[in-house]
Amino acid sequence: MRYPALNDLIEETGDKYSLVIVTAKRSRQIVEANINDDSHIINPVSLAAKEIAMGKVEFLKTTQQ
Repeated sequence: MRYPALNDLIEETGDKYSLVIVTAKRSRQIVEANINDDSHIINPVSLAAKEIAMGKVEFLKTTQQ
């Protein structure tokens, strides 16, 4: 079983589409800031998913009008 589970991630973001956007944006931030010192061990997408599952990533969900 993979961690974090997809269902847990969707619970954090509300839906799978928001999950994709939040994960992509956080991954980009990790790459640009070079936060991950062990970049050869953990890829940015995996690190972003773990951070989302732990509730470390905050995001604002907007509505269309």
